[in-house]
Order: sequence, then C-alpha cells, then structure tokens
Amino acid sequence: MPPLLGCVLLGCVLVTLFAPGGLLRRDEPPPAPAGWSPYDLAGSIQAVQVRLRRHPDDAAAWASLGDMYLKQARRTADTAYYAKAQGAFERSLRRPTGDGEPYIDAVIGMGALANARHDFAGAVRWAERARKAAPFRWALYGVLTDAHLELGHYERAETALRRMLDGHPDLASFTRAARLEQLRGRPGPARDLLRRACAIPGDPAEYAFCQWQLGELAWSTGDPRTARAAYTQALAADPGHAPARAGKARAEAALGRTEQALRDYATAVIRSPAYVVEYGELLEHLGDAEGARRQYAVFAAQQRLLAASGGVDGLAAGTFAANHGDPGTAVRHLRAEWARRHSVEVADALGWALHRAGRHTEAAAYAVRADALGGRNASFAYHRGEIEHALGHTGAARTHLTRALSINPHFSPAGAARARELLAETT
Repeated sequence: MPPLLGCVLLGCVLVTLFAPGGLLRRDEPPPAPAGWSPYDLAGSIQAVQVRLRRHPDDAAAWASLGDMYLKQARRTADTAYYAKAQGAFERSLRRPTGDGEPYIDAVIGMGALANARHDFAGAVRWAERARKAAPFRWALYGVLTDAHLELGHYERAETALRRMLDGHPDLASFTRAARLEQLRGRPGPARDLLRRACAIPGDPAEYAFCQWQLGELAWSTGDPRTARAAYTQALAADPGHAPARAGKARAEAALGRTEQALRDYATAVIRSPAYVVEYGELLEHLGDAEGARRQYAVFAAQQRLLAASGGVDGLAAGTFAANHGDPGTAVRHLRAEWARRHSVEVADALGWALHRAGRHTEAAAYAVRADALGGRNASFAYHRGEIEHALGHTGAARTHLTRALSINPHFSPAGAARARELLAETT
C-alpha cells in the first residue's frame, strides 16, 4: 500500500487543530455528552414521515428519510433498513426539482446505500454521477473513499479523502482519515484524529459513532480497558448503539467480566442479529455448545433470508463456513467476494478458508497480502502464523503468532488460546 495521506493529514489537518489559536489543544479531551437526552432517531424518522404525508412531493424530505434509515441501519446493524432507505431515495429521485435534475442528496444516498450493501462498484457509479452534477457536495467524496478502500483502490481512496478534507474537514472526513492511518499501522495518528472528531459539535449519534470507533481502535491495539470506557461513552450518548454494546461485551470478556459480557451480548443480539456469531463463539469457548449452536442457527437463518431477498454477504458467509462449517463452501463464497473487491479483509478471509480446506501454499499468498496491507491486525498475523505452521515453517510461524499476541492478546477467545498452544508446542 502506498503511503496514505501522511503529511496531508498530520501536516495540515492536525497542525490546524493543535496550532495556537486553532480549534483544540493537544491535551484537550473530547467533550462528554453531558446534558444530552437519549438519542431518538425513531422519533426523527416519524416526524419526517408525518411531513411527507402532508407534502409527498418534497424531494429533500424523502432524501432525509433515506439517510435516517441508513443511520438506523448503522447503529443497529439491521439490514432490513436498507430496503426502506432505497425506497425513500428512489421516491426522492422521482420528485421534480426546479432545474429538472434529481435531488443530489438522494444520488449521494444511493451511493452510501450501495456501500452498505457491499456493492462498491455501484457506489462509485452513484458518487461519480453526483460529482458531475455537484462537485462541491463533500459527502460524495466520503462515498468514493469508502468504495475505493473496499475495492482495494488505495490511491483513489486517498485522493477522494484528500478532496473531502480540503473542502470540508469534519467528523465524517476525520473518521475516514483515521481508518486510513490505522491501515498504515499508525494507531497513534488514528487515535488523534478520532479524538478530535469526537470534539466536533454534533448530535448524540455522531458522538456515539466516534466513541465506538475509538473503542474499536483501542481493542485492536490490545487495550480492552480503554476500549470498554469508549464503548461505555458511546452507549451513554446512544443506548441503542448495537455495535458499541457488542464491543463492550467483547472487552468485558477479555477483562474477565464474563457474566457482564454475556448480558451485554444478549442485549446486543436482541437489538441486532449481526453479533450472533461473535456471541456464539464466546459461548462455545465457555463450554456452552448448545448455546453456541442456537446462535449459529440464527446466523444461518439470516443468510437464507438475505439470499432470498437477492442480497449477498460473501465475506460473512465465507468466514462463518471456514470456522464453523464446510471449508470448501467457504472458499467458494470468498472467491466470489474476491472477484468483487480486493480488500484486506477479503484477502485474509480467503487465505484462512484455503488453509482450512488444506490448500496451505495457496493460502499463504493471500495471508501475506492481507498482513502486509492490513496495518497491525492481530487476527491477520495469527492466520498467517497458523498457515506457516501448516507448511512446516516453524520459525516463521512463531514470529507471526508471537506478533499476533503482542498486538492484541485478546483478539479471539479461541484464536488467542490456539496461538498460545502452538507457541508452547514449538518451544
């Protein structure tokens, strides 16, 4: 991966923030959401729906409703909101505007929806359509950044994000910049960007999203205590934020607070079934095989419903099959996903599936690619270590397994235990 933003981010954005007379001091913490009332996105959706019953030709209101449905999908991880968002955006696109052109926020919204559905090539098409019509609508560059990143087009992602930062440095651009810095293996700059993003005034949902990302960063660097604090901050602003609830459960399990972890996972999966596999893996690790099977059955039902509606999530289906099902099926899912996008997550998952299918030499090529491009990722390092062990490369296996545990000793209940077991065997 070429250097991502480097001096552009840290030499321009952060210097502006920290300079004398700038927006923030370096030691200034993100403000807590004191005084905020519980976030009520459902109430906001209802209010727009009431307006649309009175003004059904309001293109802006339809686009706003679609955006709210996407926000609800993000905070609950419930893909059922995607169809609602699509319907609202399409209604907006059909409404007449003064110049006869489609309402541009609906065009951008369709791009964001395509990203959410993993149709990254489609997202690029929608964003480019928006750019031709309104090149100074900065949100479109966020759609382009996300899509190109997932497609493995890192230089294009950097270019789009630089344009977004130059035009409108805000929470949306800073959080994307942080992700790129993390992919470079630079958690410090990523943390600075996220903390500064959290300090930008916004609504409780934006604050919760930012704090959740801080929690994810802390978790990925092996700091479950700091991660738990950030997830708790996110939930204080938005108690219904399912990703933060699941993250808090994950951190609690790492800290030995097993009962609290199980309660938080149970709450998370009620709010969103996206975390049933993660919950099931913890139950399995704790010896509750029947509880794990129930969670895995929910995941299988989800995938059947998704397929019946024409959707596809080859990454999730393939990862599950590699770990809990048929490795051959996993390889088929992930080869199809790799044909759609060359992201580091897909490279890692395909390499792991090939390894589980006994094709270790082929697996190693994907594992090396993911590990080289994926920043400091404990799971990627562990998978590479397992593959090297299967190939009989004991020294390389020890190097990568040790590195995985040094990055995050809690990266996976089963994976971390297996890494320690292999290291003990080869001592």
